[in-house]
Amino acid sequence: MKPLPHHYEVHLAGAASGYAQLSSAGIPDLSAEAPADYDGPGDAWSPEHLLLGAVQACFLLTLRAVARGSKVDFLSLELDATGTVDRDVGVTRFTEIVLRPRLKVPAGTDRERALRILEKAEKYCLVSASLSTPIRLEPEIQEV
Repeated sequence: MKPLPHHYEVHLAGAASGYAQLSSAGIPDLSAEAPADYDGPGDAWSPEHLLLGAVQACFLLTLRAVARGSKVDFLSLELDATGTVDRDVGVTRFTEIVLRPRLKVPAGTDRERALRILEKAEKYCLVSASLSTPIRLEPEIQEV
């Protein structure tokens, strides 16, 4: 890892209506628009979806590092995320995020150790740690 601090730049181009384009050097552009719940077309990544996706991607990348450091092998991860947006103290915001990781591990893996790496991944994920929204983990471990 490079020494901290790290800096990231993203450019957005948009007009009074229609899709916005997010871009950053060296990675594919991304279209964004309001979700259907906010009268958007519902066919593009919304800020709400992007936030959940950021939490999910960060969870996986953190899990890889934690698993390596803990010497716990895993075969795959499937991770569903549900975010609830509601009005809280006069502000519309995410009031809860639920992560449902399904971790596949080799037969004979210590399930308690596997559960601990999932819990550590949630705790140490940079994106999750940057949010004030409560995050609930509902893990499942499958031996194969």
